[in-house]
Amino acid sequence: MGDNNGAKQWNFGANEVVERSSSLGIRDYLNNLMSNLDGQDKRPVIPLGHGDPSPFPSFRTDQAAVEAICDAVRSTKFNNYSSSSGIPVARKAVAEYLSRDLSYEISPNDVHITVGCLQAVEILVSALATPGANILLPRPSYPMYDSRAALCQLEVRYFDLLPENGWDVDLDGVQALADDKTVAIVVINPCNPCGNVFSYQHLQKIAETASKLGILVIADEVYDHFAFGDKPFVSMAEFAEIVPVIMLGAISKRWFVPGWRLGWMVTLDPHGIMKDSGFSQTLTSVLNMSTDAATFVQGAMPDIIGNTKEEFFSSKLEMVKKCAEFCYEELMKIPCITCPCKPEGSMFTMVKLNLSLLEDISDDLDFCSKLAKEESMIILPGRAVGLSNWLRINFAVELKLLIEGFARLKNFAERHSKK
Repeated sequence: MGDNNGAKQWNFGANEVVERSSSLGIRDYLNNLMSNLDGQDKRPVIPLGHGDPSPFPSFRTDQAAVEAICDAVRSTKFNNYSSSSGIPVARKAVAEYLSRDLSYEISPNDVHITVGCLQAVEILVSALATPGANILLPRPSYPMYDSRAALCQLEVRYFDLLPENGWDVDLDGVQALADDKTVAIVVINPCNPCGNVFSYQHLQKIAETASKLGILVIADEVYDHFAFGDKPFVSMAEFAEIVPVIMLGAISKRWFVPGWRLGWMVTLDPHGIMKDSGFSQTLTSVLNMSTDAATFVQGAMPDIIGNTKEEFFSSKLEMVKKCAEFCYEELMKIPCITCPCKPEGSMFTMVKLNLSLLEDISDDLDFCSKLAKEESMIILPGRAVGLSNWLRINFAVELKLLIEGFARLKNFAERHSKK
C-alpha cells in the first residue's frame, strides 16, 4: 500500500486563522464550562450562560406562528430555491413590519432575508473586509463579530461602552480610534451583553459621529422590541438621513424561535452613498455566493407577522421584565458582585466581580468554572464578551429557575468569600 501515514507528507492540516477565530466564540466557553459540571450532582443545571429561552414552557412561541409554518409547508408553494435576497412575500412582510415603528416606509427592495441575524453578520463582515480595512466594535460585545472579522482578516478596533454612563458609547474614544481605513461601526441596541437601551439623543450623536468619520453604521437590532425600562426603543433607521445604516434583525428573539433561522439585513441609503461607492454591488455579490433561508419559513412570514396578536408580545415582555427586576434585586444582595445599571432591555446584564472579597478565585473564568462544578450553574465569564473579571448573566429563563439559580449563586459567593 506504499508509505505508512507517519512517513508520507500530507499537504493539509490545521488552519491557524480558523483556530484563532473560533477561540473568540461563546460556544467554546460554554462547552468548556459544561465539561466542569459534576455528573454526581442530581440538581437540574441552571443555564444562565446563553440567551435562548425557547426551551422553557413560559417562552413557547405563539400558536399562530406555528400554524403559519404548517400552512406554508402544506401549501407546497415554497419548495423551490429562493432568490439571493429572499422571496418577494417575505421581503414585503418584513419591510411593512419594520416600517410600523418608523417615521417613513422601508422599501421591500432594501430588505435582504438571511439565515438568522448571524448570517447577516457574516455577509456584512465579508463584504467590508478589504485589505487594510478596520471595523469598530463595542467592548463588551457580541463576540460573533470578532470571530468573523478574525476569520476574514478584518482588523478590529474596540471602543468602550461606559458602565458609569449607563453603558453609553465612548464617542471621544470612537473618534480617536478611527482613521481613513475604518469602514464601519457596530451598534447593538438593545444591548447584548449589557442590557441597556440607547436614547434617541445618544443614537443621533453616534450617527453624527459616524457621518463625520465617513463610515457605515451597522445597527444590530435583533432585540428590537425587548425594551422594558424607562427608555423606549428607537431604531437607528431613524437616522439614515445623517449616515448610511444597515439594520440587522430576526424573528428569533421576539417570537422565541432562534432555531427557525430567519433574519434580515436592511440597507438604508436615502442619499445613495452605499450605491455610489460600489458597496451595494459588493453586498449583492456576497449575497449571491451565500446560502438562502429556508423557503417555507420565508413563505410563512406574512402570517407569522400578521397573525401574532399583540397580547402574545406584551405578556412575554412582562415576563422578561419581571425576570430582569428579580435578577437586579438579587444581585444587590451579593457583596462580591456589582451591577452598575439596572437592565432595561435584551436578556442580559453585565456585572463586575470584586475578586478582593473572594478567596481561591483567580479570575472570572475560574469563578464560572467552580460555579459550574459546585452548583451546576452556568454563567458566562466576561472575557468571552471582551471584559475580564466581569460576568454576563442571562435572566430570560423560567422565574422559578432564576430563583433557584440565585440561591445557588449566593451560597457559592458566601462559601468563597474571605472570612
